[in-house]
Amino acid sequence: METITSIIGGLNGLVWGWPMLILILGTGAYLMLGLGFMPLRRIPQAFGLLFRGRKGEQDSGDISPFQALMTSLSATIGTGNIAGVATAIALGGPGALFWMWCTALVGMATKYAEAVCAVHYREQDEQGNFSGGPMYYIKNGLGPKWRWLAATFAFFGVFAGFGIGNTVQANSVADALHATFSLPVWVTGAVLATAVALVVLGGVKRIASVAGVLVPIMAVAYMAMGLVIIAMNISEIPALFLLVVDAAFNGAAAVGGFAGASVVAAIRFGVARGIFSNEAGLGSAPIAHAAARTHNSVNQGLIAMLGTFIDTILVCSITGFVILLSGAWQGGESGAALSALAFDSLIGGGDFIVSVGLAVFAFTTMLGWAYYGERCVVYFFGTHAIFAFRLAWVAAIPLGAMAELDFIWLLADTLNALMALPNLLALLLLSPVVFALTRERLGSNGSAEARE
Repeated sequence: METITSIIGGLNGLVWGWPMLILILGTGAYLMLGLGFMPLRRIPQAFGLLFRGRKGEQDSGDISPFQALMTSLSATIGTGNIAGVATAIALGGPGALFWMWCTALVGMATKYAEAVCAVHYREQDEQGNFSGGPMYYIKNGLGPKWRWLAATFAFFGVFAGFGIGNTVQANSVADALHATFSLPVWVTGAVLATAVALVVLGGVKRIASVAGVLVPIMAVAYMAMGLVIIAMNISEIPALFLLVVDAAFNGAAAVGGFAGASVVAAIRFGVARGIFSNEAGLGSAPIAHAAARTHNSVNQGLIAMLGTFIDTILVCSITGFVILLSGAWQGGESGAALSALAFDSLIGGGDFIVSVGLAVFAFTTMLGWAYYGERCVVYFFGTHAIFAFRLAWVAAIPLGAMAELDFIWLLADTLNALMALPNLLALLLLSPVVFALTRERLGSNGSAEARE
């Protein structure tokens, strides 16, 4: 096991080196510039499109545009928002939060481009369900000579799903519930596997229905609790902002049990955990948005980019501020345990609330990623492989709950990068299509809604 961990660790250091960070941030920045900062200017209009949802029921697709966003959010709002943010701060210092914000802002352009391409190049499978995402916009957008790149993404997508969206989630929940309630990890694994099976075996429509209810409730409840804590300590917020910005460019000195962190560490862990949380550039979310009932790829792109804004700018920021307000980040803790300690120190019973929230977040993440993995399997083997994949997905959950946490996180982090590489390359190559569709669909006067 030590040998495998060492190999994965070496690969992780390679794929999450400066070239990857530059590629992720650079792709987002390039798309943002090419779009004339449209994603940032269109945030209010995107929310209007989301809640209006007009004509979506009459268009081709499997789920509504709102449900598509909720399905993608179900996969992103998970352990990354609780354990991931805590890990970033524990390893990169307060400055990591600043780089998470930067990743999210440029990531909005990336997520927009992903969804535009996903809807524009999607296909229907033998059962009449829509399939889309990087493997399809690579195959249909770049032509036969790039099919190897599409297959590469789908291959990593299957295995990344079992790490990012399955075993990591189960492991984090089992760890948190054992620490808080002394619940045996095998019990957590069994309960999660049963609950996931009841939903996943029903396909994307059942996943979207459950996500459409659970995701808004859990996100609002978690943010409300965090905002109450922030409001109780509102006078300290300006100083925290200064701390985050200063640490982002000057590093963080050792204090208490915190070992200190360089600027490089702040950038590395801020970007890595930001991508782990919001998945912009990873290529996962467009798989869900490709199933939306819409004929307007630009509208769906506007809705899709809200996922990054909600996940990182709102939810992750709240977690980060609570951790910094508590001072718990200076004690040497990391992961979900740090988040639970932070909330508990600022509000009674906070650790129980975090543990329950983590369980619900992880549950919905498993649902969203089950669909992502399924579509990657369909790309290779067709619809007859769906049932076998769903059974394997459910079976992996209790195994993940009992696995070693550090190795699972390391493996998931590595698979994140390997999955992102073919997607980012495809987005750069297809960027002229994204820019052209945006110009075509948006009015010359910058109207709020894309033309039908």
